[in-house]
Amino acid sequence: MLHTALRWTAAVVVFAAVGVAAAYGVTRMERTDVPGLATASDGRWDYPEIHRPPLPSGSPGPFAETNKAGAHYADLRELVLPAPKGAKAEAELRGEDGWLAPESFLAEYASKGDRETIGHLLTDNGLRHIAARGWTMRDGTRTRIYLLRFTTAAVVDDLLAGKLTAFDYPRYHLRGTEEVADDEQFPASSQVDGVVRVLGNEAKPYGAEQVRHAYLGAGDTVALIVQSRKGTTEAVPFQQTVVLQSQLLS
Repeated sequence: MLHTALRWTAAVVVFAAVGVAAAYGVTRMERTDVPGLATASDGRWDYPEIHRPPLPSGSPGPFAETNKAGAHYADLRELVLPAPKGAKAEAELRGEDGWLAPESFLAEYASKGDRETIGHLLTDNGLRHIAARGWTMRDGTRTRIYLLRFTTAAVVDDLLAGKLTAFDYPRYHLRGTEEVADDEQFPASSQVDGVVRVLGNEAKPYGAEQVRHAYLGAGDTVALIVQSRKGTTEAVPFQQTVVLQSQLLS
């Protein structure tokens, strides 16, 4: 149940050929505990069981009909996806009291001009807070997740419809990327209801590392998820991370 624990769509995302009709799963179970999945590891990460934080008494969820602003009333810091087992946390993304300075978020972007432009966008659109988390896995894959809360869902819709992204395409290059292509490995069937998703996958030839990233829009909050690794990044952990963070925000 989504109100108790969040899971990712294993069957739809990576096991369509097997024909396993699993619902959102699997974050903690061993492969041998899941019918049809007792095969070689597919590379998924071992996330803890994930729960949405409680809402203040009487507060609606971000997509409730009574919540016209699309506000997340839960603590934004509690809505950032936790790190999976075996991850080494990146202390610099913890911020002060869990709030990250905009400059740390802007450092993800490649050019000074883009950083200045996006900085103005954040200010002009009433950025309220940034919460973040980052970690590195044993294989060298780095993950950074940023949640940016604005005043209303209308502001977020506008940012993802031509400012931060151009509807279905990221507008600005992240550090380590030169050309961005569509992420054709990411199936549309994993889309979480109510959450806007814009994907970017660094196009070949890669430089020293490959970078995958996704923008999410959910109510009054924009998320940026970045994964990078020397050589190439794996599709499954990225998909898993994006789906679980989408669910937390929904």
